[in-house]
Amino acid sequence: MKQGKAIWKPGTMLYPAPVVMVSCGDKKENFNIITVAWTGTVNSEPAMAYASIRPSRYSHQIIKRTGEFVINLATKRLAFATDYCGVKSGRETNKFFHLKLTTEKAEHVKAPLIAESPVNIECRVTDIVSLGSHDMFLAKVLAIHADKKLIDKKGALNLQAADLIAYSHGHYYALGKQLGRFGFSVKKRPRS
Repeated sequence: MKQGKAIWKPGTMLYPAPVVMVSCGDKKENFNIITVAWTGTVNSEPAMAYASIRPSRYSHQIIKRTGEFVINLATKRLAFATDYCGVKSGRETNKFFHLKLTTEKAEHVKAPLIAESPVNIECRVTDIVSLGSHDMFLAKVLAIHADKKLIDKKGALNLQAADLIAYSHGHYYALGKQLGRFGFSVKKRPRS
C-alpha cells in the first residue's frame, strides 16, 4: 500500500475543539443552554471570544435579541449535560430544570452562569458575522468566574484540575497529560 496523505474536500478538520455550554436569556422564563464546539478566543487586548451558532437554533434568536451570553467550560462530570444541551432544543425543554443545573447570577450580563461549570466567561456581542451555515457572535469578554478550588496559593489558575473535555469528530474526550508549558522548547536547561 502506498504511504502518503489522502486529500479530502474542504470541511471541519481543526480538532480537537473546546466544547462548551453557552447559556443565554435575560429572564428565568427564557434561560437556555446550547452546546457549542465552534468557539474560542479571537483577541487578547481587549479580551474577545466568539460562538458560532446556526440561525435555526433557539439560542441564536435569544443571543441576537439580548446581545449577550456566557461561555461555560465543560468537564467530565458535565459530559452528559453537555451532550444533552447539544441535541435537545430549548423550545421544548427547560434544560436547567431537566438536568438539575443551577443558574447563578452574572456580574455584567443578564444571562445566567451555570454554577456547576468551573469557569464561566461573561460576553457581550459586538458583531454578528453571517458565515453560511452559522452566524458568528463576536463578543467582548466582560468577566471570568473561576472556582476558587482551581486557584493556587500564588493566584494562578490550574485548569488541569478542572477535568475539562474536548470534542473531536463527533466524540467527547477528556484532556490528558501535560506535555510541556509555553516556551519549554526554548527554555535554557540548568547545567549539570
